[in-house]
Amino acid sequence: MQLDTRTLNQQRQRVGDDESVWLFGYGSLIWKADFPYLERRRAFIRGWERRFWQGSHDHRGTPEAPGRVVTLIASPGTVCHGMAYRITGETLKPLDIREKNGYLRELTTLTFDDGSQDEGLVYLATEENPAYLGDAPLDAIAAHIDRAHGPSGANREYLLNLAGALRKLGIDDPHTFALADRVKGQDAIN
Repeated sequence: MQLDTRTLNQQRQRVGDDESVWLFGYGSLIWKADFPYLERRRAFIRGWERRFWQGSHDHRGTPEAPGRVVTLIASPGTVCHGMAYRITGETLKPLDIREKNGYLRELTTLTFDDGSQDEGLVYLATEENPAYLGDAPLDAIAAHIDRAHGPSGANREYLLNLAGALRKLGIDDPHTFALADRVKGQDAIN
């Protein structure tokens, strides 16, 4: 099931076409920055962890067989590393389309590698949205990801691209890496 959040997001945080805003990316926005940006910087946010708990009915799966993509779950005392992009309001519109399946824009404090901070936006998909799949055993999540495919390609490609980008950046993410190892292990079995 889908929840198209485009209109809601544009009402929540209004950003004029010529205004700029920071956007924090923690999933495909790390490795697939196919949008114009004014600046790109490594950053992190506090109190969140990346998890493959959100259904993807429109990119890495279908309505009948959704894939699994990342969202953030609250986790006091932790940090989630990713990439921050300073973009215009005009650029935000197509990103609202890209993230429309249950993700809502939220305000957050970004901390950059040099220790400076700024306010920015992050797309979050919580358990209140109809596409939320939630927790499951890692083997079950990996099997789900391994078989899912949608208009944007194989779900496994999303996982492996994210794991590769995180490793390249030197970011430790045990959840993502464990899933990637399991999916790669499926290749050895098949």
